[in-house]
Amino acid sequence: MGISVLIVIIILLFQNALKEIVRTSCTGQHGESCPMFMSINQQTYLALAIVGILFIIGILLIFSKPSERIIVRKIREKQQKKKIEVNDLRAEDKQVLKIIQEQGAVFQADLIDKTGFGKAKMSRVIDRLEGRGLVERKRRGMTNVVVLKD
Repeated sequence: MGISVLIVIIILLFQNALKEIVRTSCTGQHGESCPMFMSINQQTYLALAIVGILFIIGILLIFSKPSERIIVRKIREKQQKKKIEVNDLRAEDKQVLKIIQEQGAVFQADLIDKTGFGKAKMSRVIDRLEGRGLVERKRRGMTNVVVLKD
């Protein structure tokens, strides 16, 4: 909307400059009824109409934003409602799952450092959590990033 106002100012300045040029160049029998004056007015009205359309689009975009926020809220509510059953998990599975929940996404190597488990044991733990659909491994270079599954 601010850009629309700026464009209107530029259009009006441009129109005044063109009228001055036409006044100095259109001499003789035409005077103020010179056909160039009419074309300047037509061009100005066309430009202002285009700017008006841009202004209306800007207003529509501003008023269409709240519905998107409502959708985001609903998605967040669904994510919060999802509870993970941890009663039948092993102690090491719970420990790894807790770390992943706290950080959101963790490198597998960082999980090994934080838990003190070996590489093979960590792979087995993550395999079990993946099998239950709780986490997901994503390959990143030479290591994996472990994230909660949606």
